[in-house]
Amino acid sequence: MVKKDSLITKGRYELKFRGVECLNCGHPLDISDKYCPNCSQANSTKKLTLRDFFDEFFSGLINYDSKLLTTLYALLLRPGRITKDYVSGKRVTYTNPFRFLLSLAFLYFLMFTYNNRFSNLDEAAKNFDGTIYNGSPISFDVDAGNIKIDSVALEEQSKETQKALDSLKKVNPDVLAGMQKLDSIKDDTPELSPQLTYLDSLGVFTKAINEKKMQKDSFMNADPQGYFKSLESESGFGEFSKKAEFFGYFIKKDTLFNFEQAQAKYNIEESTTNKMAFNFSNSIWKVMSQPGTWINDTISKLPFIIFFFLPVFTIFISLVYIRNNHTYTDHLIFSFHNQSLLFILLILSLTVDTIFDTSSSGIFLLIFGFYLYKAMRKFYGQGRFKTIVKYIFLNTIFMILAFFTIVVTFTGSVFTY
Repeated sequence: MVKKDSLITKGRYELKFRGVECLNCGHPLDISDKYCPNCSQANSTKKLTLRDFFDEFFSGLINYDSKLLTTLYALLLRPGRITKDYVSGKRVTYTNPFRFLLSLAFLYFLMFTYNNRFSNLDEAAKNFDGTIYNGSPISFDVDAGNIKIDSVALEEQSKETQKALDSLKKVNPDVLAGMQKLDSIKDDTPELSPQLTYLDSLGVFTKAINEKKMQKDSFMNADPQGYFKSLESESGFGEFSKKAEFFGYFIKKDTLFNFEQAQAKYNIEESTTNKMAFNFSNSIWKVMSQPGTWINDTISKLPFIIFFFLPVFTIFISLVYIRNNHTYTDHLIFSFHNQSLLFILLILSLTVDTIFDTSSSGIFLLIFGFYLYKAMRKFYGQGRFKTIVKYIFLNTIFMILAFFTIVVTFTGSVFTY
């Protein structure tokens, strides 16, 4: 496509510098040709000077700014019209929808990660001692991998539970009958009595678990190589989970940064399962120790995720408008334009929130909802009822796909961070 002559009319583009053959592709040119009709390179034989270089740079920048302003005007004030113009062939006037959306996505997520307070989570994680405790008499120590029992708290909780059971017996006699039946089982079947008594004693049960866990950890500390080799005899998910537990314990204990260090220190065989188990444990540990950094890192990947998400969503648009004459690419461009408008509104919302210390995202999302309805009516040219039904259906599909994509993205990020 031949470029317009109005861009630059001086410098190396003057008539005296024009040739009769394109310096890029060798296509024959006339002296009146400002650009090559074959490859669009400028017809100029003049050596490029620093001034010419800056002239071309600023000319291209102004030309892009002109397209950008036109695109923004049409996108904001003429819902659906920009897509209609673009698919009908009026493309030079507007910016490329793919590049435009990518730029807006990067800008929005950059602003979002800059303005959020996820970094505070890293500070909070520094004070995390590895013990998860929620007021229960039983807690789990992440550092040692042990179950800890507070005997005093356990005794108090047992008393409270007994009081609750006594109260329940008075309110509901069936509970008393059930407990009496349980006692009769103990009397009629002596061989079950020890097991039932054992289960009835929570302190004894958890103590046995704790002792078993302590024995296992003692074995790991005394002979890590021997313990890991004992895991090789197992298979399936059990093998993977125990190896991941092993690596998780020693990643923090011995400050291991990569699988090669673990391999050299504990004489571990290089295998796909072992590498996956180490990487899984290492990723989990990094997420727990730097949760804010992990969230920001995952958010930074979302602009690329969008370009896998939108083509899938566009399939549903194509199915909804299957009787329409538009192609799949037309529907995809429509999706790009609408998503671009959403990012523009979200960027404006972040700006307003930063300046006025408020929360305006709901208002801008309502604006986008109304805009999307108008864009669908304008571009596809259907009546109100049909548009509303398809609007509700497509937005429902969009939310389901978006939720699924976010879950998969963050879950995958946990395993690969």
